Amino acid sequence: MHQNFNLIIEILGTISFAMSGSFAAMQKRLDPFGVLIIAFVTAVGGGTVRDVLLDVPVFWMHDMIMCSLIFFTCLISMIFKSVERKFRVTLFLFDSFGLGLFTIVGIQKGLSAELHPLICLTLGTITGCFGGIIRDILLNRIPLIFRKEIYATASLLGGSVFLLFVNYSRFSYTFVQISTILLIVGIRTLAVKYQWQIPKFYGSEQNSEM
Repeated sequence: MHQNFNLIIEILGTISFAMSGSFAAMQKRLDPFGVLIIAFVTAVGGGTVRDVLLDVPVFWMHDMIMCSLIFFTCLISMIFKSVERKFRVTLFLFDSFGLGLFTIVGIQKGLSAELHPLICLTLGTITGCFGGIIRDILLNRIPLIFRKEIYATASLLGGSVFLLFVNYSRFSYTFVQISTILLIVGIRTLAVKYQWQIPKFYGSEQNSEM
């Protein structure tokens, strides 16, 4: 049961980030090949970094199903483009769900490797955030994680709640997974809606010669 649901989470996360990458690439008016490349690196970037750190085979290199899923998701997004005009809203939604889904995937990979909870939390954040970092760098944008928006913080908070619930609550594992994913999406949504920001440690004006 858990294995099947974990697979569903990974598939939904892959679709979400592939869609996120596709719409971000189409915002920049890339050609279809460029859209596919951006969709691919967004979907697999975080998981690739995670697997390299864990010193295990990179997941997508042994799973053509995931590669095919990204390809067809990208095609669907390009078809959907003809009727979808609110790119920013669509990009935000898919990116938020991808963050929540892949944060849980990364934490579970760490737990399976019997790593310290803090390391598991780090792996969850890497899995959830690094695909978007690579996407934004390739599109010549400052990555969301480095901007004023609450992004990695949502992953860290949601991941912490997941670890606490798994270890200290009596809720079912599936319920904890779903609740944590929705919590991360909720934090991202509220942060953008109400413009929550992490306090800055520097003023609005900086000496350019420093």
